[in-house]
Amino acid sequence: MLLHLIDLVIAITLLEAAVLVIYHRRTGRGIAPHDLVPALGAGLALMLALRAALGDAAWTWVAAAVLAAGLAHLADLRRRWKRAGPG
Repeated sequence: MLLHLIDLVIAITLLEAAVLVIYHRRTGRGIAPHDLVPALGAGLALMLALRAALGDAAWTWVAAAVLAAGLAHLADLRRRWKRAGPG
């Protein structure tokens, strides 16, 4: 049951990303995809790590998903830091 709930949250997050990207491309408003992807990517990777851990996947899959989440988070921080300016 819990794995199905995680799958549902992952599906809703992917749908949210698709809607936001389509909205931005059609209107030019909203969150730009290059700003959206790192933030949502980190969250999705953590959800995949959780799903892998609860689904008894090999530890390497869990570690890979956590690593992906960390890299996406660093990409998001780097982008935000650059926008914040010097300091």
